Amino acid sequence: MITKEDLFKRIKEYNPNELEMIQKAYDYAKFLHQGQTRQSGEPYISHPLNVAYILAEMHADRDTVCAALLHDTLEDTKTDKEDIAEMFGKDVTNLVDGVTKISKMNFSTKQEQNMANTRKIITSLTNDVRIIIIKLADRLHNMRTLQFKSEFKQKENSLETLEIFVPLAYRIGAYRMKSELEDLSLQYLKPGIYLKLQEKKNQIEEHSKEDLQEMLYKIKMVLDDKNMPNEIKIRTKNIYGIYKRLQAGHHLDDIHDLFAFKIMVEEELNCYTTLGLIHKLYHPINNKFKDYISNPKTNMYQSLHSTVFGEGGKLIQTQIRTFDMDKIASFGLTAYWDINKGKAREKMQEDLSHKYQFYQSLVEIDRSFSDNKAFVEQVKKELFSTTVYVYAPDGTIIELPQGSTPIDFAYEISSDLGNTMIGAFINNKQVDVDYVLQNKDRVKIVTDPLSFGPRESWLTKVKTTKAKQKLLQMRKMLH
Repeated sequence: MITKEDLFKRIKEYNPNELEMIQKAYDYAKFLHQGQTRQSGEPYISHPLNVAYILAEMHADRDTVCAALLHDTLEDTKTDKEDIAEMFGKDVTNLVDGVTKISKMNFSTKQEQNMANTRKIITSLTNDVRIIIIKLADRLHNMRTLQFKSEFKQKENSLETLEIFVPLAYRIGAYRMKSELEDLSLQYLKPGIYLKLQEKKNQIEEHSKEDLQEMLYKIKMVLDDKNMPNEIKIRTKNIYGIYKRLQAGHHLDDIHDLFAFKIMVEEELNCYTTLGLIHKLYHPINNKFKDYISNPKTNMYQSLHSTVFGEGGKLIQTQIRTFDMDKIASFGLTAYWDINKGKAREKMQEDLSHKYQFYQSLVEIDRSFSDNKAFVEQVKKELFSTTVYVYAPDGTIIELPQGSTPIDFAYEISSDLGNTMIGAFINNKQVDVDYVLQNKDRVKIVTDPLSFGPRESWLTKVKTTKAKQKLLQMRKMLH
């Protein structure tokens, strides 16, 4: 059980100067929640304390930890925004308000309230990404203690977690939270399958232990010989990840990234040297290599991936990255608290709006849908479902929802490209404009500045809100 001493000890390790304010937030939250209990029978303060601790493990800033301690006070106690602002300032108040549900007084049905709250959570990204991070930590602790809820609530919360919170964690690159949320959800949605896979995973890990240790030893020896500072960790795919692969028709033995070595070195150049050294030790599978360093994933994940034939003929994925890349790979935007001390909040927001492709799509969907239900459905369809990754002519990876066409691609790049488009080449072959894009397609758009502009029929061929809106604007101008 996490105690306030555990939290303060964590804070002391990375932010000892801010303990006074955090102590004040804890005392105030404890006072406000006095007499309230959770369904487990524990005093209610145990929940905000655990949420704050999860965030302290990520080295969250003072305001985020204070807001985590106070995150249920507006909803469940007699305090108000003015009181919190007076005691803790505007930033903490905005964060607490951001994670607080909209009052049910404003809605005629429970579903309307749920949709409005879901929209509030998702769009908070555009104001302050820390709101989402507190919400994810809140959901993680609730999922960890879900055994005290009814079976109906367990399944309802697990489904919502997979549909909303897991994609949000993925979008900001918080892989550790994402993996744990996935496994906890599966545990309640399909308990029998979860237990079977857990047992199988433990057996495989036990059976493979010696081969993996042998491999780790050999790789470490080679890197140490080259005087290359390094750290190596062994990772087994999470249970939900294994479940998804099996659902897609794979056999357990064919999952090439069931085991992965995470190899951390100091310099980017050393990543490529390490790759060469590993390939000398173990034969790579040529079609299982990805360079996410020169071409990061759309949530800024960077690493070199190469699957090799390891000891005992086992397929092992090697993930080679710098120590900073590893922080981003595990914690996503939350790693900025460590990497950009003091300026983390500004850097998080700036990078989110400029480097993360989904951000502009979210802004466009928010602008285009006034109805909360329609907004949530579109976000699920466009941003939280299966995506395809295609290449622009300069090698940039462009992320689009499954079913997208070259028209979607053109408008994703720019309005001018879409408005002057007359055709497309995919992998050097001419295709129709309604061709459905596939993963790894190389896309080149053919344009003519003197063309008549986009066709009305294109509206039925596009998937993204951005393309639809640009087409509608252009048609209005032309008529």
